[in-house]
Parts: sequence; structure tokens; C-alpha cells
Amino acid sequence: MLNLDTHILLFALDGSLTPGEETLLASQPWGISAIVLWEVSKLAQVGRIAIDTGSPEFARILSRVHVWPIDLAVSRRSTELDFASDPADELIAATSLVYRVPLVTRDKKIRKSKLVPIARSRIS
Repeated sequence: MLNLDTHILLFALDGSLTPGEETLLASQPWGISAIVLWEVSKLAQVGRIAIDTGSPEFARILSRVHVWPIDLAVSRRSTELDFASDPADELIAATSLVYRVPLVTRDKKIRKSKLVPIARSRIS
């Protein structure tokens, strides 16, 4: 299983993944932190993305994606990271740590982490 950050999920939905990301995402099931659902909803609300989060199609897509909760373990782990970022990114990274799943992200701060397991493809 892979943990997708918000941008990777959006890139997958709009077809703008890199070839390496496409290969990686095709190889394993997807999961997301619950905070990703909130971020997508907020981005749609403010008009930064054109996704209807209430549509049957969006619900169908999400039905195939595992959603990890923001629980006490994730919340606590988010305060023990070796980088500082916005709270949503910290919760997404902490989700990978708590559930021991590699994170798919383009975020340079997170990718430099020595703690967060990062999913890497052989193709860039």
C-alpha cells in the first residue's frame, strides 16, 4: 500500500503524474490520510481545483482508496518529525510513520526526511 499526499492524489485524478509516479501508483493499492479529504474539499471550495467532491464519480474513485484516520498516534507522531511544514503535510507524513507505509510526494522538505518512508520509483 502507498500513502498519497494531496498533490499526488490530485495529479493522479487529473492525469498529470510523471511516468515514474504512474508506474509506482500502478504497482500497489492507494491510501490517504483523512486530512487529504479535507484539503481536497477546501481546494475545491476556494476554486483552486475543479472537483465536485459531492459527485458520484468522486465517491466511486474514493471507494477504492483506503483512508487512514487522524488518531492519537498520528497526532502525536506529527510532533516528532525531523522537518517543519504545514499541519496537513505533517499529519500526512506521520500517517506513513504510524502505519508503516511509504509516502508518495513531491514535497522537497518531506523527501529530505530521515524518518518518513518515501516511495521512490526507478523511473523519473
